[in-house]
Parts: sequence; structure tokens; C-alpha cells
Amino acid sequence: MKFYQSKLLNNFAKLTHLFTCKESGNLAFHVQDNPKDVLKNHKSLAKELHYDYKTLVHMEQFHSNIVKRVDENDNFYNPPACDAVITNKKSTPLLVMVADCSPVLFYDPRQNVIAAAHAGRAGAFENIVQNVIRCFVSDFSSDVKDLLVTVGPAICQKCYEINEQIYQEARERKVSYAVEKKGKKFYLDIRAILKEQFRTAGVLAKNIEISDICNRCNNDTFYSYRHTRKTGRYGGIIML
Repeated sequence: MKFYQSKLLNNFAKLTHLFTCKESGNLAFHVQDNPKDVLKNHKSLAKELHYDYKTLVHMEQFHSNIVKRVDENDNFYNPPACDAVITNKKSTPLLVMVADCSPVLFYDPRQNVIAAAHAGRAGAFENIVQNVIRCFVSDFSSDVKDLLVTVGPAICQKCYEINEQIYQEARERKVSYAVEKKGKKFYLDIRAILKEQFRTAGVLAKNIEISDICNRCNNDTFYSYRHTRKTGRYGGIIML
């Protein structure tokens, strides 16, 4: 299988992480794919990374800023409704699925805590990053300066055209710095918003890694909803 990994997180031998691509197959059950094929893809991924697929915690993502601390009820067959999950449980892989949005992986090597977040436009506008970091601090006694964050392949600004209504929302939320206007068209840079949110939350610049790979520009490698409406989902996965 072909995967993409974070140079930042690769420094930790006991941490498992990667970003999948089309070669790994669609990981989402909600995109009208054959459920048996999706399950097969999950089992192949689990075998590759040496975990029991039933322990995987993915999410019923709905473009919120809700963060869920993993508990005994969360597993492959009972995914929580949220857009970020966090845990210090070992052998409990966390998965975020995307097809234009940004998959974000977090790691605190001191407290040994991980998180995975789904940051699309809504998640970025509602600052899901801040909520995840607050959870690290409040629930696991993390120091923000210890946090490592990596953003996987996602849609780039030139591929992300928005309408004027969304531009006005960006202005209201004080993130219009991430919008470029060309004539009567507007283009949104989610990466710029996330980078600023990491910085504002206190994450050290050396601990921030943001991929410059655009999934839509590279739609032969990654799924892209903007390129093909009926499409699969690739993911970011992390496990202690």
C-alpha cells in the first residue's frame, strides 16, 4: 500500500501514524460504496498497521467543532458523532476521514496522548483546533508547548473557490486574511487558518507541520469531493 507520513511524527518509534490514499481504498461507509468492500479496506489497513480493526475509532463527522474523549463505548461498530477524538489508550487507533477537508493529527509525547480531527471550512471557522487543544490541557494535563500537530494532504487555496456569502462569514469570524479575491471570485486557504489557530493556541512553530499536497490537484492519488462528487474518503490515522 502507498501511504504518506509526517516527518515530525516519524521521530517517535512507538507512535503509529499515516495518511492513506486511493491505493488504500475508500474507508467511508456513507458514500454509497459496497459495505463489504469498505470493510475489506479497513481490514487490510489494520493488517498493515498491526491492530485489530474492531478497536479502530472513527467518527460520524458532521462539520462541527465537537471533540470526544474516547471511552469504552467507542469502537469500529459504534463511532461517536463528533469531528475530533482524543485518547491516551494504547492500541486504540483514531481515524479521521476526508475528501478535501484537512485531516489533523495531534500528539503529546510527554503525556502520551493522541488526537485526530476533521477540519473543513466549518471546523476551521468554528476553531475545532482550539477545542482539541483545550481538551489536551484540561483532560490530560498537557502543556501546549509539548504538542505536535501535523495536517495531511487537503485542498489548496487555488482549488477552493467560495461564494461571497462565505467570504462575508470569513470576515465576521475574522479569518478573511485567508481569502484571496480574484475579480469577482473568492478562494479560501484553510491551511492559513489552521496555522494561525495553532500559533494563537500556543503551539510552537517547530511543532507544526502542514502538508503542501493538494488532494484535488492530485486526484489520481487522493479522493476529492470537489473533483468528483460521488467519491470515497482517505484518512489520517494515529495510534499509541
